[in-house]
Amino acid sequence: MTPAVTPAGSPFGLPPGIEAGLFDLDGVLTKTAELHAAAWKEMLDAFLQARAAKLGGDFVPFDPVADYAKYVDGKPRYDGVRSFLESRGIVLPEGLPTDSPRLKTIAGLANLKNELVLELLRRNGVEPFAGSVRYVQALLAAGLHCGVVSSSANCRDVLVAAGIADLFEVRIDALVAQEQHLKGKPAPDTYLAASDALGIPPARAAVFEDALAGVSAAKAGGFGFVVGVDRAGQADALREHGADVVVQDLGDLLDLQ
Repeated sequence: MTPAVTPAGSPFGLPPGIEAGLFDLDGVLTKTAELHAAAWKEMLDAFLQARAAKLGGDFVPFDPVADYAKYVDGKPRYDGVRSFLESRGIVLPEGLPTDSPRLKTIAGLANLKNELVLELLRRNGVEPFAGSVRYVQALLAAGLHCGVVSSSANCRDVLVAAGIADLFEVRIDALVAQEQHLKGKPAPDTYLAASDALGIPPARAAVFEDALAGVSAAKAGGFGFVVGVDRAGQADALREHGADVVVQDLGDLLDLQ
């Protein structure tokens, strides 16, 4: 792995003048990205297999690494379903948010994916990354502000289950995005909303992301520093999408001090 390169003499691996940290949830703060990838695979493979059997085509399964990173990671569920299906040339009705998970609509498939995630969370629990917790605590101790920006509708429940909800002043998740009519990542809207809620200009806030869509969102929002967290061997792609530095764990930034 290429060593992290951070501004000389900067605290916490951040440039001078940074007053807030905005953190993605799944894969950055909590070990839930793998659960999401597993849920996506179970839902989409079942759909693709049934479709291939009905139409007589080949069944090409969902790749929980390549397809997950390229089409669904970091995006709102509906956008992720739509993006992946478009990559396969599949068009489905949009449906409604109230669609049954049994319906073959964008909304129905997204709702099924959410059901599968909730079941996996109930079964496996939620564990935070120790290095991320140490890092957030260090920022807070130094007087910086911290917020969570997630595409998940289950963000609050995951934070509570992981025991880290009290570390963050602001939470912008899928529910807030819906209420405020914010576009999901890779649009910068949710990160800009978090910056605004904290009263910190984007140029004075750092974003911490493991998803390519999230890094793109931070770069598009004009944030002062973007940290890519490489949990899936995509360091180069994170840099290409706009990460100023890439680390394997946020604890690495503390070790650089």
